[in-house]
Amino acid sequence: MAAELHGPDLLSAVVLLGAGVVAVPVFKRLGLGSVLGYLAAGLVIGPFGLKFFSDPQTILHVAELGVVMFLFIIGLEMQPSRLWGLRKEIFGLGALQVGVCALLLTGVGIATGFPVAISFVAGAGFVLTSTAIVMQLLEERGEISSTKGQRMVSILLLEDLAIVPLLALVAFLAPIAATDAPPSGLRWMDIGIGVGAVVGLIVAGRYLLNPLFRFLAQSRAREVMTAAALLVVLGAALVMQVSGLSMAMGAFLAGVLLSESTFRHQLEADVEPFRGILLGLFFLAVGMSLDLSVVTANWRSVLFYVAAFMVVKGIAIYIVARLMRSSHTEALERAVVMAQGGEFAFVLYSTATSVGILDGRANAMLTAIIIISMVLTPIAIIGLRYILPREKQSLDGVDVAEGLSGSVLVIGFGRFGQIASQPLLMRGVDVSIIDNDIEMIQAAAEFGFKVYYGDGTRLDILHAAGAGRAQAVLICVDKPDTILAIAEHIKAEYPLVQVYARSFDRGNTLALIKAGVEYQIRETFESALSFGENTLIGLGVAPEEAAEIIGDVRQRDAERLDLQLAGGIHAGNDLMKGNAPVPGPLVKPRQSGRALSEETARVLPAAQTADSAN
Repeated sequence: MAAELHGPDLLSAVVLLGAGVVAVPVFKRLGLGSVLGYLAAGLVIGPFGLKFFSDPQTILHVAELGVVMFLFIIGLEMQPSRLWGLRKEIFGLGALQVGVCALLLTGVGIATGFPVAISFVAGAGFVLTSTAIVMQLLEERGEISSTKGQRMVSILLLEDLAIVPLLALVAFLAPIAATDAPPSGLRWMDIGIGVGAVVGLIVAGRYLLNPLFRFLAQSRAREVMTAAALLVVLGAALVMQVSGLSMAMGAFLAGVLLSESTFRHQLEADVEPFRGILLGLFFLAVGMSLDLSVVTANWRSVLFYVAAFMVVKGIAIYIVARLMRSSHTEALERAVVMAQGGEFAFVLYSTATSVGILDGRANAMLTAIIIISMVLTPIAIIGLRYILPREKQSLDGVDVAEGLSGSVLVIGFGRFGQIASQPLLMRGVDVSIIDNDIEMIQAAAEFGFKVYYGDGTRLDILHAAGAGRAQAVLICVDKPDTILAIAEHIKAEYPLVQVYARSFDRGNTLALIKAGVEYQIRETFESALSFGENTLIGLGVAPEEAAEIIGDVRQRDAERLDLQLAGGIHAGNDLMKGNAPVPGPLVKPRQSGRALSEETARVLPAAQTADSAN
């Protein structure tokens, strides 16, 4: 009877979701990224694997909406003001790298006997680096905000922008590929329609979208706003598609037009869930589309082009980096990290196949080349770490800590150290400052601060920085292990020096107290108490009562620290994890001159079930 029931194909949905849920965490755990996880999962469940699906193209057509929404969100992030602020890095370094790589990679195709249109599409697709792989790597290293990290992000941003004109160029190249006619044979009527559609979309977005969302917002119906967001994305994509251009271009333009709208964050939140699941579905479909029979039959060609494209692109990136005055090490690292093809190549190749520039065999080979290059990138990065010596920071223009004699030594001049040193400097205290971040030292010098280079974890540096002669040492670095190591070194070597330490969390605080520091403060504790006090005042609690409540919280926290110290640091850590009994509530209502409201009295005792890690 169950077999006679008609309804949605739940088995296909379950297989797709299950494949992604299983593969993505495994691949991310291996350091290979979610994109490769989706691709591998698609390959396993596709027609060349377990054969759960026989027609991946059907899924691919639906999943292309994920790319459309992805480009809409990219457009939302591309405010004209932001683009202008990054103009030198994006349109200078980024455009130069994309242009040089595209030229050289197109030359690889032409040199091996392929027509210009096919060579350009193949090379241009490989130019587009995997944003997912590079951003994940930068995030893991904590280098997104560094100078070299910002350069890579700017290049990726330009490549994200480049996909839009590349998709349009593919559409315009289609007649050349199909008829082998010269450029004068282009259908100028179609070009005019496309340009008119772009202009019309810009005008509509400039004068209609904001009033539309303002009107819908007044209805206070969340589902209507979500529907309107999808309508804008899909409507703009439809206009571009009907005009013979890329759906992705329409979505991107719609995003840019709304990038400075007051509804930008709401739109991004509404579209993001659909974008995530459809983009994952897109990569699953791409994995299913990988024709292993074509790859097996042409494995020599596939491996040749993987090596040729990666080597040529890496050389081009290195040359551009050196021309833009990057160091040899940074240029080489960027060349290895960005030498692979990326996710947008699949979009470009799919579009080129649909308009007749590529055939199915070429698409399968190029897709395999991109996937293999993405797989090889983490391996190449690991190899690079063993080949390159550890980069030594240039100390040009920076003084090394030596022979300092300030009455107070500040170690670390980040946000915390800058604020902590201000009252000392205003009082005229003789302060010596050391930091091991060259960029921070150079930036501080621009504002008139003299900061010396030195690593506070080394005893010889502490001695040269005058730690033994100082009345007090302020540890203001941000890593808990480093904070504790510096404190232990100073207390062991200079036991009479007062040590004031910034603490990362409760566990770090307990360890610092055990080490014997005179004073420690959790970096978020006092600011959070001030935040809570002002919240109480904003809710109508009298300032005196709010201050009394905060004082009670501060006192009880100190009592809990004493109890944890009496039970040992391990007991304190167990307490944070909820594995030990809590010795009394973390906070409790105080029945002083002013009684707390019933609502406050009900909320505060609930905190006894959790212990802050701050």
